[in-house]
Amino acid sequence: MAVADKSAAPSTIVIFGASGDLTSRKLIPALYSLHRKGRLPEGTKIVGVSRTEFSHDAWRGELAVSTAAAAGDGFATDTWATFARRVFYVPGDITKSESFARLESQLGEIEGDAACDRVYYLSTAPRFYEPAILALGEHGMADESRGRRRVVIEKPFGTDRQSARKLNEVTHRSFREEQVFRIDHYLGKETVQNLFVFRFANTIFEPIWNRNYIDHVQITVAEEVDVGHRGDYYDTAGVLRDMFQNHLLQLLTIAAMEPPVRFEADAVRNEKVKVLRAIGPMTAEQVATNTVRGRYRGYLEEKDVAADSRTATFASLRLDVDNWRWKDVPFYLRSGKAMSCRTTQIVVQFREPPHMMFGDGRHSHCDANRLVIQVQPAEGIQLQLQTKVPDSAMQMRLTDLDFRFQGRLAGQLPEAYERLLLDALSGDASLFSRADEVELAWGIIDPILAAWEDSAEPSLAEYERGLWGPQSSTDWMEGQGRCWFDNCPVLAAH
Repeated sequence: MAVADKSAAPSTIVIFGASGDLTSRKLIPALYSLHRKGRLPEGTKIVGVSRTEFSHDAWRGELAVSTAAAAGDGFATDTWATFARRVFYVPGDITKSESFARLESQLGEIEGDAACDRVYYLSTAPRFYEPAILALGEHGMADESRGRRRVVIEKPFGTDRQSARKLNEVTHRSFREEQVFRIDHYLGKETVQNLFVFRFANTIFEPIWNRNYIDHVQITVAEEVDVGHRGDYYDTAGVLRDMFQNHLLQLLTIAAMEPPVRFEADAVRNEKVKVLRAIGPMTAEQVATNTVRGRYRGYLEEKDVAADSRTATFASLRLDVDNWRWKDVPFYLRSGKAMSCRTTQIVVQFREPPHMMFGDGRHSHCDANRLVIQVQPAEGIQLQLQTKVPDSAMQMRLTDLDFRFQGRLAGQLPEAYERLLLDALSGDASLFSRADEVELAWGIIDPILAAWEDSAEPSLAEYERGLWGPQSSTDWMEGQGRCWFDNCPVLAAH
């Protein structure tokens, strides 16, 4: 992460939804960490906006407690005191026009007479995105005559392609596309960023990163927790909207994209869009054979979940990237709640050797070379290759070559929001989604949702908590001559 540009214009981060969980757990701790490291640009101010009535000092006091809990040993009272002088609060209702007029007036007092850049961060429920964006435009708060103006929009960005397109249209009434930063915190994770370096700064992988040497790719985002207190949201969203349209497809595009000409926003996002365009929408018949959906036992008893719910808490999909590099190489995506452990990993399964001369000559996809990129929680890269068992008659075993961030690098890995907030301040949109990217991703997910809703097939298989999803997902994978990489990397962390 770059050191802050001390010569840059002062900036103001305006956080709508300031009393919410995301602000206290992630945004403010990330900004405090940047301040502690000397990376928050000089003159940056943070202004919270919410309906809750707080004075500046009262909000600072609330944030001191939540930030101390989040930062742990990284929290220091004297450092917080200097950071808190950057923090302000303006009560306001995002649904009322007069709140924006009052906010603009108070921002003028906080910022003073000098021109100042602004980042508007929508840390609110999605239903407030449109009114907030329109109000910012109507009150001239997107105008760049006195500094740059940017808006950061949290996921979910729409609930389907139609709603995403409408939200894009509304957003573009107030902001140009280059002012819009659609955030997916997965892209701020060190291991995801390292995937760019791993692929494009090492010449040894490019010759084999294609259909000639790779059998398939697995992307798993497993969650150990159940829906908890989010039943009302989750029962209307389900696993495809919650995880696949954003996180998993983002990871897929990075794994499958062509090298961009340079690491800058448009070049990177152009290549990601090409991948999404190469994934054709499924027909109902393809959905029946290329997807598995499930629900953990006990989901229907969760708070705020409908008794007759057909919402999937688990899904596995096969997607095909129909281009020169990836022709006939399936990408298997899998995610679910109440699974064996919390892990996010990309598994590149290489092809078997064309002829096996050792042992009895038999081999399987499960024993071939495998590259595992562990995004979280045991961040690192693992290469599995065959070696000879010592003191044996050419008996083989899979051996791991490991790189783990923990243990190799001093200190804790930075939170994803640190990188993303700093990029938003500097105007670097490389790790943010573009309008066409979001709509194309929904175009892949929508036909699957429609087929699931229109038919009872594929069946909604139940699975016990603590497993890797329903048995039907394992059977489905084995029916294609392959096997899931079911591994909890946190158990192997050191």
